[in-house]
Amino acid sequence: MASAKPIFTRETFQFFRQLSRNNRKAWMDANRERYQSAIVQRFRRLLEEVSPAVLALDSRFETSGRTGSNFSRINRDIRFAKDKTPYRTQMYLKFSVPAPGEQESGQLYVGLSADTVTAGFRIYSSSKRKDSLLAQVGQPRMQAKPRWVAQQKKRLGRRYESYWYTMKKKNGQSIPAGRLQPKTGTRFWDGSCAAN
Repeated sequence: MASAKPIFTRETFQFFRQLSRNNRKAWMDANRERYQSAIVQRFRRLLEEVSPAVLALDSRFETSGRTGSNFSRINRDIRFAKDKTPYRTQMYLKFSVPAPGEQESGQLYVGLSADTVTAGFRIYSSSKRKDSLLAQVGQPRMQAKPRWVAQQKKRLGRRYESYWYTMKKKNGQSIPAGRLQPKTGTRFWDGSCAAN
């Protein structure tokens, strides 16, 4: 059996490394074609390759290939940020089942940066606890069995690297308020973790 051609190459990681050193609009404009070939086309190929398996898990997963639905944006929202660098130095492919209204559901994801590859599942709580899918699923279980969250955290922690964090407001901006410490040899970026 012939070996499959890799989806991501050294050029993918070099692009993110160089972007982190040259995070300016002029540099990105000069490297736009490289961004398309080294990042966008590679992530689109990954979407094509894994979509059948993802849809086999749940046929409701979104696989349209749109930015936002499946791909993270390279542009950062810098309107209220102290860090005014215009571009993210990582990219995600994500799959989620559309949730009713404005709710967020969990996501399967793969993320790449200059030196890290992550894959996993993540779920976020909405800003209004009563509207959160996480709260809707977890609240009845916690009321029926108060130790349920601790048991799940312990059970999943045996097999998976995980962290939990909360946000709080400070000077009108949301900042991380706390995070479970990772296992040794784990790096974090943009809310994800990966073993070294």
